[in-house]
Amino acid sequence: GFCPMPETLHATLRDRLQEERDRLRDQLRQMGVGPGGKLDFDDGFADSGQVTAERGEVEALGGTLLETLEETEDALRKFDAGTYGRCESCGNQIAEARLEAMPAARLCINCASRRR
Repeated sequence: GFCPMPETLHATLRDRLQEERDRLRDQLRQMGVGPGGKLDFDDGFADSGQVTAERGEVEALGGTLLETLEETEDALRKFDAGTYGRCESCGNQIAEARLEAMPAARLCINCASRRR
């Protein structure tokens, strides 16, 4: 069965997700990643080989940050929908300890370990 988690933990996790979302958005902005994940390199950004390599690293990091941001925003949407803390695969409650470790977890530990 699905038993809602304690309100206090719920509120704490939501706060952590919102902080994480804001932090990720700031990081992406500082890296020059605009909305939609497009890198806004200005024209003064010389296109030498080294810059291109750095740009590749920035794009890779930006991609990872964007994925994390999407998961974080997804988790926040679940709060609003009232489905937060439920496994997307089997529908069971995700263990509180797992959610505390990974507030944006989509799967319970059983489903997550089966996918590896």
